[in-house]
Amino acid sequence: MNNENNKPEFLFDKVNYKILIVGLAVIALGFILMSGGGSEDPNVFNEAIFSFRRIRLAPAVVLIGFGITIYSIVKNPKK
Repeated sequence: MNNENNKPEFLFDKVNYKILIVGLAVIALGFILMSGGGSEDPNVFNEAIFSFRRIRLAPAVVLIGFGITIYSIVKNPKK
């Protein structure tokens, strides 16, 4: 028997997995940027939850991360 034919074949190439990890890291960064801004006292309103970082930047970073992740799945490693 030829052992080369029994070698497992992965669905994606090594490059795809690297791009996928970068995309997941960007998504995690977006969620980290989104965190915080809470108030210790529930009777006191904190305006920090409406900052540019939490309302505009963090969701954009998360969407970019999803785009990178989708690209890593769609990219054909054979080319």
